[in-house]
Amino acid sequence: MRIVRGDRGTMVEYVQLALQRAGYPVTVDGVFGGDTCRALAEFLEKGEQDCIVDDSVFESLALYLRGSVRYEVQPGDSFYEIASKYHIGMQALMNANPGVGPLYLMPGMTLFVPLPFPVVPQNVAYSSFLVRYLVEGLTERYPFLEVGNIGQSVLNRELWYVRIGNGERELFYSAAYHANEWITTPLLLRFVEDYAQAYAMGKRIGGVDAKWLFDHYSLYVVPMVNPDGVDLVNGLPIEEKAYEQARAIAAAYPAIPFPDGWKANIEGIDLNLQFPAGWEEAKRIKYAQGYTTPAPRDYVGEAPLTAPESAAVYQFTKEHDFRLILAYHTQGEVIYWKYQDYEPARSYEIAQYFGAVSGYAVEETPAASGNAGYKDWFIMTYDRPGYTIEAGMGKNPLPLSQLQGMYEANLGIFVGGMIKTES
Repeated sequence: MRIVRGDRGTMVEYVQLALQRAGYPVTVDGVFGGDTCRALAEFLEKGEQDCIVDDSVFESLALYLRGSVRYEVQPGDSFYEIASKYHIGMQALMNANPGVGPLYLMPGMTLFVPLPFPVVPQNVAYSSFLVRYLVEGLTERYPFLEVGNIGQSVLNRELWYVRIGNGERELFYSAAYHANEWITTPLLLRFVEDYAQAYAMGKRIGGVDAKWLFDHYSLYVVPMVNPDGVDLVNGLPIEEKAYEQARAIAAAYPAIPFPDGWKANIEGIDLNLQFPAGWEEAKRIKYAQGYTTPAPRDYVGEAPLTAPESAAVYQFTKEHDFRLILAYHTQGEVIYWKYQDYEPARSYEIAQYFGAVSGYAVEETPAASGNAGYKDWFIMTYDRPGYTIEAGMGKNPLPLSQLQGMYEANLGIFVGGMIKTES
């Protein structure tokens, strides 16, 4: 890694975000200009001539992306003194270090200390690179979270999952199947963080007691199903061969802007057209529309489940007993609730509830898009409620200015997805 003055892009945003969180008055605009350089020089205690971010410098900034520090206990330290030093509450410090009694701190012991800001940012573009730091940070702050991966992408990026809750009833929320719909990743991760905080602090989330939810349900969240595609859209470094291949794919479809119009995985396969539910019909429709080869969108692949990302979601689902699934996309503010003539018990009732709490429309999937999706396969296979949620409104990729409104609209769906499986 090497980022220098004059550079622009998402990696610069991450440097600026870290500096801003460290207390420097930096604007997060993705432009490595004079203000960013001066802040970085001050952070590093060096001159502005050394205004370079390499791997070692970024690692020193990364703790501000994770949102916590590893602190070695000194003689005479107390929980109160450590919490005061970092401007956090004692409860937050205790939550991050379960089993460590405040009266039994030992010199040399290492504690995780949360920093006084939320882990999940809402002012930067997302990528697989950032998600790794956020997942690490959330588990350091809330060690009751379970984290792992359901597989890897074409370019071997982790497909992270986070589990929150210990209940018998399992649910699954997933996002960013389509690369230019990456705003759904912070949408889900913010809910994970808010839910975890509410549980840790003995509070409510979406009007429901978080401890009750935690004890009754196990919620699995995969926040970024398509990391390679998201990285492409947001200008993160990817392997040169893969980038050139994607650019060549896009050149065959000049009406689709590159990279902003890219929805597919890095090999040009639409991950939400890869599931064995009417796949042949989806192929017929998309071929008739001209998507007969790898494309930035709408190419179904040579067969179902040939894309490793879709295959990973499929296998993960088979390994669990999900009572309900939500698959997040953008845009349109609409909830799609059925597949063909399959209508699982209470699925329409739950969809109507989701519509009421979000203000979104409840509709049947249009025929041209009504096959081979994850929601379609789940409903057909398990006869249980599954929903595609099209969040936000406008042209993809949606601006981050919509994120707060999207979260407010969907909070009731996130919580309702759990409590509505109780009946």
